[in-house]
Amino acid sequence: MSRNLRLGVNIDHVATVRNARGVGYPDPVRAALLAAEAGADGITAHLREDRRHITDEDIARLSAELTIPLNLEMAATEEMLAIALRHRPHAACIVPEKREERTTEGGLDAAGGNNHLAPMVRELKGANIRVSLFIEPDAAQIDAAIRLGAPVVELHTGRYAELSGDAQADELRRLADAAALAAKNGIEVHAGHGLTFDNVAAIAAIPQVRELNIGHFLIGEALFTGLGAAVRRMRDAMDAAR
Repeated sequence: MSRNLRLGVNIDHVATVRNARGVGYPDPVRAALLAAEAGADGITAHLREDRRHITDEDIARLSAELTIPLNLEMAATEEMLAIALRHRPHAACIVPEKREERTTEGGLDAAGGNNHLAPMVRELKGANIRVSLFIEPDAAQIDAAIRLGAPVVELHTGRYAELSGDAQADELRRLADAAALAAKNGIEVHAGHGLTFDNVAAIAAIPQVRELNIGHFLIGEALFTGLGAAVRRMRDAMDAAR
C-alpha cells in the first residue's frame, strides 16, 4: 500500500555501537532489515569521509540485501560521487560534512555552492539516482535547489527539535513556509533531524512533506523497546498526524 508520508530509518548509529568495539556486531544491515519488516519505507545511511560509523562494506551489503529503497547520505566530494555512481542507490542526499562535528549540524549551503554542486546533481540524475539536498528552511536555499534542478529537498528540523514554546512555533512556521514554496515549484519535500515521538506530529502534519528520515532517536529507543517496536510506534505517530 502506498503511504502519504514515508518513513526512512537511518541506521548509522547501529554502526557507531559496532565500531566502538571493532567487532562485527551489532550489524547495521540486520537493523535495516528489521526496520523494513516493521514498516520502514526506506533506509538511510551516511557514508562519512572518516568512516566513523557506516563503512563501504555496509553500503555494498545494503545495496545487495535491501528490498526497500536505500538513501545514501553523502558529502559533495568526488570520492562520494564515485561511490554513489558505483552502487546506484535509489537516492542520494547531499549533506554538509565537517570532521569535527558530532552529527550534521545544519543545512547545505546550496546557494553558495551552486558551481560545485551543479555537475554532481547532473551526474547523479543521469544515473537515475534521486537527488536530494539537505537544506535549511530558507527561501534562498529553495531557490538554489530549483536552479540546480534537484528533484527533492530535505528540510533540516534540528533547530525545531531543540527549541520550545514560541521559538519552536516560529521555526515550525519557517518549515511549513519552506515546504509550501518547494512543493509549489515542483520539488518533493522531505524532513529530518532530531525528530522524536514527542515532536514528530507537527512536522508530519505539514501537508507538503512526503518523507521523514529519523535515526538517532529510533536507535536509542530500540535499546529499551526493540527496533521493531520503535519503528512501529513512530509509524503510528506519523500516520495519526496526517
